[in-house]
Amino acid sequence: MPLPSRRLLANALALAITASLAGCATAPASQVTPATPSASMPATADNPLFAPSPLQWEYPQFDKIKIEHFAPAFDRGMQEERAEFEAIANNPAPATFENTIVAMERTGQTLGRTLTVFSGINATNTNDAIQKLQAEYAPKFSAHRDAISLNPALFARIKAVYEGRAQAGLDAESLLLVEKYYEDFVRSGANLTPEQKERVKAINSEMATLTTRFNQNVLAEVNDSAIVVDSRDELAGLSGEQIQVLADAARAKGQEGKYRIALLNTTGQPLLGQLENRALRERIMKASLARGSRGNQWDNREIVSRVVKLRAERAAIMGYPNYAAFALANQTAKTPEAVNAMLSQLAPPAVANARAEGARLQAMIDAEQKTKGEPTFKLQPWDWDFYTEKVRKAEYDFDEGELKPYLELNNVIEKGVFNFVGQFYGVTFKPRPDLPVYHPDVKVYEAFNADGSELALIVVDPFARPSKRGGAWMSSYVDQSRLLGRKPVVAFHLNVTKPSEGKPALMTWDDVNTAFHEFGHVLHGMFSDVEYPYFSGTSVPRDFVEFPSQVHEMGATWPSVLSSYAVHWQTGKPIPKALLDKVLAADKFNQGFATTEYLGAALLDQAYHQVRAEQLPDASGILGYEAAALERVGVNYPAVPPRYRTTYFGHIMGGYAAGYYAYIWSEVLDATTVAWIKEHGGLTRANGDRFRQTLLSQGGSKDALQLFRDFSGEEPQIRYLLERRGLTAKPAKR
Repeated sequence: MPLPSRRLLANALALAITASLAGCATAPASQVTPATPSASMPATADNPLFAPSPLQWEYPQFDKIKIEHFAPAFDRGMQEERAEFEAIANNPAPATFENTIVAMERTGQTLGRTLTVFSGINATNTNDAIQKLQAEYAPKFSAHRDAISLNPALFARIKAVYEGRAQAGLDAESLLLVEKYYEDFVRSGANLTPEQKERVKAINSEMATLTTRFNQNVLAEVNDSAIVVDSRDELAGLSGEQIQVLADAARAKGQEGKYRIALLNTTGQPLLGQLENRALRERIMKASLARGSRGNQWDNREIVSRVVKLRAERAAIMGYPNYAAFALANQTAKTPEAVNAMLSQLAPPAVANARAEGARLQAMIDAEQKTKGEPTFKLQPWDWDFYTEKVRKAEYDFDEGELKPYLELNNVIEKGVFNFVGQFYGVTFKPRPDLPVYHPDVKVYEAFNADGSELALIVVDPFARPSKRGGAWMSSYVDQSRLLGRKPVVAFHLNVTKPSEGKPALMTWDDVNTAFHEFGHVLHGMFSDVEYPYFSGTSVPRDFVEFPSQVHEMGATWPSVLSSYAVHWQTGKPIPKALLDKVLAADKFNQGFATTEYLGAALLDQAYHQVRAEQLPDASGILGYEAAALERVGVNYPAVPPRYRTTYFGHIMGGYAAGYYAYIWSEVLDATTVAWIKEHGGLTRANGDRFRQTLLSQGGSKDALQLFRDFSGEEPQIRYLLERRGLTAKPAKR
């Protein structure tokens, strides 16, 4: 998942958005020195955020930036940007593309630079001081953004350029830029009455504060909800190395002799597939499911209720029947009805497959308990992963533990991901240890085109830590733009468990797939070749942005790539063909579960955003509303809870509100594209260059679905996705 790129109208709100996706924690940051932030702190002349970084391509000076630099830079940045927009709005000359639209593209350099660095640190290495600064400035940025987007004089000039665009002799990218600016201002409320504008401002400010609190609560409770185990015997099923990591984590918290199991932000937790102790598995799952609804200081039910009602109210002010209709109007889906139609095709076969998978697991439980001479029990969510691994072992003679020694992190990244990019696009990578980083675990690489020309800088941050948000994502520190003469500086984040000292970092198969996926977002950013920063990199519709990254997941199993990185970390021997065959044979295994888990969250997202404000629950009704919504759409299979429950569903408190469907929507495009690539020669430079030139390099400078058609020459087909996931009985035919 990419964090939002800088867009000129949205950059003043970027702190609130990226923070809501990133969350917060309470561990001390490394490199960036903590200090108590305040908007009143003096703006020192040596503040490294006041001017572009002197490092290559404006790479951030992480070794010089301190927390006390952010508040003065935020204040100066907002002051500068307001003055820049006022100058554009009050220009006495007639409005033109150059003096209005292009001029807007050049604004906000100090603020944009500061926001990208702050958001990056907040997501990857946060602390109490950063949390405080985030909470302090979220409503200020909302007000700043509203002051620009609701400026009537500025909108009048944009409207004048928009109305005269057909006669302005603009190229296609410039013409689209005019249309997007006009659309953004209208969607921000520029055509509203003064009273409506004031209400929208108040809603935006309140939501900025609430979404910040929500995501701070999520990560704080994740860290607080770690499961502490007293006895090593309870950890049967884990490896010695895994147990040592848990012991080290407990020791770091002053819990000597105990074992600390940290929770991830998803409902499911990694160790559930290995732990033999059913009571401990239940403890872990119930702790995960209860987050945000336990009546403690991190209870998010009141926040959720208020936010979704505010969204519905704002949509109504804008003239839409509900928030989903408003949010989807500028996406490729266009309407809630289109989203519902696609999800309704997936839900029945997914749930049917999940129930069939559950029946197999129940049969195994019954047989196992009978052998033990003990009463059987009903399959529960905390049993699914554990017995899935048993079924996988029985049916495919394969378990995750056999595979991990062949998936060492450095090999996966440098000999896997980088090798794949080299084969498909001719790109090479060189370490850049001379550039400063914000944490010792971080590495920087420079990317070069096939002809040796410089392409991009890439920040690689692979390991989980308490100060880092969960999940995996790509973000941008510098967006490519020919107008501003900038090359991309992009970041690549994973959350692989860091091993104890001297041990290798071994990845799961899911970790590997995630790495190839997220680097697809990186490629979208680093191949960008557009004129205007508005369109740079991943600045595309939300339901299109996952598509290119999903295409790149094919690299994980491509034979010429897999043979390079899947080697034993100790012996260097390649993964045995027999083991690889088992992995590939199991590719469609458990897809009913995976799809149902995802659809539960996606449909829950729509349930909150496809209704009017008066139809939404108060805090006390949130959990009941969730249960009823899942029942209504037919994904209420108790053994498979949603990937995210309402109270820790960070996506819908951030940039994916009414848009979590985007992952599966994009996968329809992805499955069609991968089928095309395989039919046209596979992993060839010709195919890679075609994908780069027709799609990846274009950013958001063309209609998203037209980019897809430019590459594939056809419309997307859902049947390829159904076949890939094993949700159809017959293979797709082209």
